Amino acid sequence: MKRLRIAAGGVLLLGFLALAPTTLARADEPATAESPSIEIVLSGNQTVAGETIVYPVDQPAAVTAAIVTLQPGQETGWHVHGVPVFGYILEGELTVDYGELGPRVYREGEGFLEAISFRHNGRNDSEVPVRILAIFIGGEATPNTVPE
Repeated sequence: MKRLRIAAGGVLLLGFLALAPTTLARADEPATAESPSIEIVLSGNQTVAGETIVYPVDQPAAVTAAIVTLQPGQETGWHVHGVPVFGYILEGELTVDYGELGPRVYREGEGFLEAISFRHNGRNDSEVPVRILAIFIGGEATPNTVPE
């Protein structure tokens, strides 16, 4: 069993696309020739385990974006997160075991706010790789992932 290791180090700044003179359409409005279409993937303030999202305030903010790939049969290993994490399944299917809360399956195109301090283990039970965009929204001194 291989364990997922994501360092708290490198910070990736995320920005908006330069849209020149155009404006963004609201998510509930249809796109026009002047504005791109926006599809809300997720909006919320609680993790899948019911934890309220709280950002570190005692240190400089840091955002890290990573693409995590699990081959068929691979697992992340049991872990917690030190910061809020948004996950988006780019390809495949991920099963996450939340212990007493049971397992949940996330499929291509689904977004979720991952459990923070609630211990969990992700695994790829399918026959194809799963690719996850993980965006860690935290602080410079706080680890993104802590193996348990």
